[in-house]
Amino acid sequence: MKSGLVLEGGGMRGVYTGGVLEKLLEEEIFVDYVIGVSAGACHASSYVSRQTGRNREVTIGYVNHPEYISIKNLLTKRELFGMDLIFDKIPNSLVPFDYDGFYTSTEEFVVGTTDCQTGKAVYFEKQRRPEDVLTIVRASSSLPLMSQPVKFDGKLLMDGSIADPLPIRKALSDGVTKPIIILTREKGYRKKKSRFARVLPSFVRKYPAIAKTMENRHLYYNETMEFIEKLESEGLALVIRPFNLYKIKGIERDPKKLEILYNQGYQDATDKFNEVLSFLQK
Repeated sequence: MKSGLVLEGGGMRGVYTGGVLEKLLEEEIFVDYVIGVSAGACHASSYVSRQTGRNREVTIGYVNHPEYISIKNLLTKRELFGMDLIFDKIPNSLVPFDYDGFYTSTEEFVVGTTDCQTGKAVYFEKQRRPEDVLTIVRASSSLPLMSQPVKFDGKLLMDGSIADPLPIRKALSDGVTKPIIILTREKGYRKKKSRFARVLPSFVRKYPAIAKTMENRHLYYNETMEFIEKLESEGLALVIRPFNLYKIKGIERDPKKLEILYNQGYQDATDKFNEVLSFLQK
Protein backbone atom coordinates (compact mmCIF):
# COMPACT_ATOMS: atom_id res chain seq x y z
CA MET A 1 0.00 0.00 0.00
CA LYS A 2 1.22 3.49 -0.87
CA SER A 3 -0.61 6.56 0.43
CA GLY A 4 -0.54 9.90 -1.32
CA LEU A 5 -1.85 13.45 -1.48
CA VAL A 6 -2.95 14.90 -4.84
CA LEU A 7 -3.33 18.69 -4.72
CA GLU A 8 -5.20 20.83 -7.23
CA GLY A 9 -4.15 24.41 -7.99
CA GLY A 10 -6.59 27.30 -8.01
CA GLY A 11 -4.73 30.55 -7.37
CA MET A 12 -5.88 32.22 -4.17
CA ARG A 13 -8.45 29.43 -3.69
CA GLY A 14 -5.40 27.45 -2.66
CA VAL A 15 -5.72 28.85 0.85
CA TYR A 16 -8.42 26.20 1.26
CA THR A 17 -5.76 23.54 0.65
CA GLY A 18 -3.52 25.31 3.16
CA GLY A 19 -6.22 24.91 5.82
CA VAL A 20 -6.64 21.20 5.05
CA LEU A 21 -2.89 20.58 5.23
CA GLU A 22 -2.65 22.48 8.51
CA LYS A 23 -5.03 19.99 10.12
CA LEU A 24 -3.02 17.07 8.75
CA LEU A 25 0.18 18.60 10.09
CA GLU A 26 -1.32 19.16 13.53
CA GLU A 27 -2.45 15.54 13.68
CA GLU A 28 0.90 14.35 12.27
CA ILE A 29 -0.77 12.61 9.36
CA PHE A 30 1.95 12.06 6.78
CA VAL A 31 1.76 10.05 3.58
CA ASP A 32 4.24 8.33 1.29
CA TYR A 33 3.79 10.57 -1.73
CA VAL A 34 2.72 14.16 -2.45
CA ILE A 35 2.03 15.70 -5.85
CA GLY A 36 0.81 19.22 -6.53
CA VAL A 37 0.48 21.80 -9.26
CA SER A 38 0.53 25.58 -9.02
CA ALA A 39 -0.91 26.74 -5.66
CA GLY A 40 -1.21 23.10 -4.62
CA ALA A 41 2.55 22.67 -5.00
CA CYS A 42 3.21 25.84 -3.01
CA HIS A 43 1.16 24.68 -0.04
CA ALA A 44 2.49 21.13 -0.31
CA SER A 45 6.09 22.27 0.13
CA SER A 46 5.39 23.63 3.63
CA TYR A 47 3.53 20.43 4.52
CA VAL A 48 6.51 18.32 3.42
CA SER A 49 8.90 20.55 5.40
CA ARG A 50 6.63 20.12 8.47
CA GLN A 51 6.13 23.87 9.02
CA THR A 52 2.84 24.39 10.81
CA GLY A 53 1.30 27.80 10.28
CA ARG A 54 3.62 28.72 7.42
CA ASN A 55 1.03 28.48 4.63
CA ARG A 56 -1.29 30.82 6.49
CA GLU A 57 1.48 33.29 7.27
CA VAL A 58 2.69 33.42 3.67
CA THR A 59 -0.60 33.50 1.76
CA ILE A 60 -2.73 35.53 4.16
CA GLY A 61 -0.17 37.44 6.23
CA TYR A 62 1.59 38.88 3.18
CA VAL A 63 -1.33 39.32 0.79
CA ASN A 64 -1.38 43.11 1.35
CA HIS A 65 2.35 43.50 0.88
CA PRO A 66 2.76 46.05 -1.95
CA GLU A 67 4.73 43.57 -4.05
CA TYR A 68 2.47 40.53 -3.54
CA ILE A 69 -0.21 41.40 -6.11
CA SER A 70 0.38 44.58 -8.06
CA ILE A 71 -0.58 46.18 -11.35
CA LYS A 72 2.82 47.89 -11.16
CA ASN A 73 4.44 44.45 -11.21
CA LEU A 74 2.38 43.58 -14.28
CA LEU A 75 3.37 46.75 -16.13
CA THR A 76 7.07 46.73 -15.22
CA LYS A 77 7.86 43.01 -14.97
CA ARG A 78 4.87 41.45 -16.74
CA GLU A 79 4.10 39.64 -13.49
CA LEU A 80 0.88 40.33 -11.59
CA PHE A 81 2.17 38.39 -8.58
CA GLY A 82 5.49 39.43 -7.07
CA MET A 83 7.32 36.23 -7.93
CA ASP A 84 10.65 37.43 -6.51
CA LEU A 85 8.92 38.27 -3.24
CA ILE A 86 7.00 34.98 -3.08
CA PHE A 87 9.79 32.64 -4.19
CA ASP A 88 12.88 34.44 -2.90
CA LYS A 89 12.41 37.11 -0.23
CA ILE A 90 9.71 35.31 1.74
CA PRO A 91 11.20 31.78 1.82
CA ASN A 92 14.81 32.93 2.21
CA SER A 93 14.41 35.70 4.78
CA LEU A 94 10.90 36.82 5.80
CA VAL A 95 9.27 33.42 6.53
CA PRO A 96 12.21 31.02 6.13
CA PHE A 97 11.57 27.75 4.36
CA ASP A 98 13.07 24.78 6.20
CA TYR A 99 15.21 23.24 3.45
CA ASP A 100 16.71 20.66 5.81
CA GLY A 101 13.28 19.58 7.04
CA PHE A 102 12.07 19.36 3.46
CA TYR A 103 14.91 17.15 2.27
CA THR A 104 14.96 14.87 5.31
CA SER A 105 11.20 14.28 5.19
CA THR A 106 10.14 10.80 4.11
CA GLU A 107 7.63 11.75 1.39
CA GLU A 108 8.22 11.56 -2.31
CA PHE A 109 7.43 15.05 -3.58
CA VAL A 110 6.41 15.65 -7.19
CA VAL A 111 5.62 18.99 -8.84
CA GLY A 112 3.84 19.28 -12.17
CA THR A 113 4.81 21.95 -14.70
CA THR A 114 3.99 22.62 -18.37
CA ASP A 115 6.63 22.69 -21.11
CA CYS A 116 6.22 25.86 -23.18
CA GLN A 117 7.56 24.20 -26.33
CA THR A 118 5.41 21.05 -26.27
CA GLY A 119 2.42 22.01 -24.12
CA LYS A 120 2.92 18.71 -22.27
CA ALA A 121 3.22 18.07 -18.55
CA VAL A 122 6.71 17.75 -17.09
CA TYR A 123 7.10 16.43 -13.54
CA PHE A 124 9.98 16.97 -11.13
CA GLU A 125 10.87 15.12 -7.95
CA LYS A 126 13.04 16.39 -5.08
CA GLN A 127 16.22 17.94 -6.45
CA ARG A 128 19.74 17.75 -5.09
CA ARG A 129 20.21 21.51 -4.74
CA PRO A 130 17.99 23.13 -2.07
CA GLU A 131 17.23 26.21 -4.15
CA ASP A 132 15.85 24.11 -7.01
CA VAL A 133 12.64 23.25 -5.15
CA LEU A 134 11.62 26.92 -5.18
CA THR A 135 12.51 27.30 -8.86
CA ILE A 136 10.33 24.33 -9.78
CA VAL A 137 7.40 25.44 -7.62
CA ARG A 138 7.75 28.92 -9.11
CA ALA A 139 7.57 27.42 -12.60
CA SER A 140 4.47 25.44 -11.63
CA SER A 141 2.86 28.67 -10.39
CA SER A 142 3.75 30.87 -13.38
CA LEU A 143 0.41 31.70 -14.98
CA PRO A 144 0.32 32.77 -18.64
CA LEU A 145 0.30 36.57 -19.04
CA MET A 146 0.58 37.03 -15.27
CA SER A 147 4.11 35.62 -14.97
CA GLN A 148 7.19 34.94 -17.03
CA PRO A 149 8.19 31.37 -17.99
CA VAL A 150 10.91 29.80 -15.85
CA LYS A 151 14.03 28.20 -17.28
CA PHE A 152 15.02 24.92 -15.61
CA ASP A 153 16.72 21.72 -16.70
CA GLY A 154 17.00 22.94 -20.29
CA LYS A 155 13.28 23.64 -20.54
CA LEU A 156 11.05 26.70 -20.51
CA LEU A 157 8.27 25.99 -18.01
CA MET A 158 4.97 27.48 -16.90
CA ASP A 159 1.94 26.74 -14.72
CA GLY A 160 1.52 23.05 -14.03
CA SER A 161 -2.26 23.24 -14.05
CA ILE A 162 -2.27 24.00 -17.79
CA ALA A 163 -1.27 20.49 -18.88
CA ASP A 164 -2.35 18.44 -15.85
CA PRO A 165 -4.61 20.36 -13.45
CA LEU A 166 -5.61 17.25 -11.46
CA PRO A 167 -2.55 14.95 -11.45
CA ILE A 168 -4.29 11.83 -10.11
CA ARG A 169 -3.17 9.65 -13.03
CA LYS A 170 0.48 10.58 -12.41
CA ALA A 171 0.05 9.60 -8.76
CA LEU A 172 -1.48 6.26 -9.69
CA SER A 173 1.24 5.57 -12.27
CA ASP A 174 3.81 6.23 -9.52
CA GLY A 175 2.26 3.46 -7.45
CA VAL A 176 -0.11 5.34 -5.16
CA THR A 177 -2.91 3.00 -4.04
CA LYS A 178 -4.52 5.22 -1.39
CA PRO A 179 -4.89 8.70 -2.89
CA ILE A 180 -6.32 11.57 -0.84
CA ILE A 181 -7.31 14.26 -3.33
CA ILE A 182 -7.71 17.87 -2.18
CA LEU A 183 -9.82 19.94 -4.58
CA THR A 184 -10.59 23.65 -4.51
CA ARG A 185 -14.01 23.44 -6.21
CA GLU A 186 -17.33 21.99 -5.08
CA LYS A 187 -18.54 18.56 -6.12
CA GLY A 188 -19.99 18.60 -9.62
CA TYR A 189 -17.94 21.57 -10.83
CA ARG A 190 -17.04 21.44 -14.52
CA LYS A 191 -14.78 23.83 -16.39
CA LYS A 192 -15.97 25.80 -19.42
CA LYS A 193 -13.98 26.34 -22.59
CA SER A 194 -11.49 29.17 -22.34
CA ARG A 195 -11.55 32.16 -24.69
CA PHE A 196 -7.81 32.45 -24.25
CA ALA A 197 -6.81 32.03 -27.90
CA ARG A 198 -9.28 34.63 -29.15
CA VAL A 199 -8.26 37.43 -26.83
CA LEU A 200 -4.49 36.80 -26.65
CA PRO A 201 -3.21 36.28 -30.21
CA SER A 202 0.33 37.50 -29.40
CA PHE A 203 0.76 34.83 -26.71
CA VAL A 204 -0.66 32.21 -29.06
CA ARG A 205 1.93 33.09 -31.70
CA LYS A 206 4.78 32.91 -29.17
CA TYR A 207 3.69 29.69 -27.43
CA PRO A 208 1.37 27.83 -29.82
CA ALA A 209 1.71 24.50 -27.99
CA ILE A 210 0.55 25.97 -24.67
CA ALA A 211 -2.29 27.80 -26.44
CA LYS A 212 -3.47 24.53 -27.99
CA THR A 213 -3.32 22.77 -24.61
CA MET A 214 -5.31 25.56 -22.99
CA GLU A 215 -7.91 25.42 -25.75
CA ASN A 216 -8.69 21.80 -24.84
CA ARG A 217 -7.92 22.07 -21.13
CA HIS A 218 -11.58 22.08 -20.10
CA LEU A 219 -12.13 18.72 -21.80
CA TYR A 220 -9.25 17.04 -19.97
CA TYR A 221 -10.16 18.70 -16.67
CA ASN A 222 -13.78 17.58 -16.85
CA GLU A 223 -12.89 14.04 -17.92
CA THR A 224 -10.38 13.78 -15.06
CA MET A 225 -12.93 15.10 -12.60
CA GLU A 226 -15.34 12.38 -13.69
CA PHE A 227 -12.55 9.83 -13.20
CA ILE A 228 -11.91 11.17 -9.68
CA GLU A 229 -15.60 11.01 -8.81
CA LYS A 230 -15.68 7.40 -10.03
CA LEU A 231 -12.70 6.49 -7.84
CA GLU A 232 -14.41 8.22 -4.93
CA SER A 233 -17.71 6.38 -5.42
CA GLU A 234 -15.85 3.05 -5.53
CA GLY A 235 -13.94 3.81 -2.34
CA LEU A 236 -10.63 3.89 -4.20
CA ALA A 237 -9.91 7.54 -3.37
CA LEU A 238 -10.81 9.94 -0.59
CA VAL A 239 -11.69 13.46 -1.73
CA ILE A 240 -11.64 16.56 0.45
CA ARG A 241 -13.38 19.45 -1.25
CA PRO A 242 -15.34 22.52 -0.11
CA PHE A 243 -18.95 21.53 0.50
CA ASN A 244 -20.11 25.11 -0.03
CA LEU A 245 -17.19 27.05 -1.45
CA TYR A 246 -16.71 30.49 0.04
CA LYS A 247 -16.36 32.53 -3.13
CA ILE A 248 -13.33 34.76 -3.54
CA LYS A 249 -11.75 36.53 -6.48
CA GLY A 250 -8.90 34.87 -8.34
CA ILE A 251 -6.61 37.65 -7.11
CA GLU A 252 -8.33 38.19 -3.76
CA ARG A 253 -6.50 40.60 -1.42
CA ASP A 254 -8.93 40.75 1.48
CA PRO A 255 -7.24 38.83 4.33
CA LYS A 256 -10.58 38.39 6.15
CA LYS A 257 -12.10 36.59 3.16
CA LEU A 258 -8.98 34.47 2.73
CA GLU A 259 -9.08 33.61 6.42
CA ILE A 260 -12.65 32.36 6.05
CA LEU A 261 -11.65 30.06 3.17
CA TYR A 262 -8.56 28.84 5.05
CA ASN A 263 -10.68 28.04 8.11
CA GLN A 264 -13.18 26.28 5.88
CA GLY A 265 -10.41 23.97 4.66
CA TYR A 266 -9.28 23.33 8.22
CA GLN A 267 -12.83 22.57 9.36
CA ASP A 268 -13.56 20.27 6.41
CA ALA A 269 -10.39 18.31 7.19
CA THR A 270 -11.44 18.17 10.86
CA ASP A 271 -14.87 16.86 9.92
CA LYS A 272 -13.30 14.22 7.67
CA PHE A 273 -10.45 13.31 9.99
CA ASN A 274 -11.85 9.95 11.15
CA GLU A 275 -12.63 9.12 7.54
CA VAL A 276 -9.04 9.96 6.58
CA LEU A 277 -7.69 7.65 9.31
CA SER A 278 -10.02 4.84 8.27
CA PHE A 279 -9.08 5.23 4.59
CA LEU A 280 -5.35 5.11 5.32
CA GLN A 281 -5.61 2.16 7.70
CA LYS A 282 -7.95 -0.16 5.82
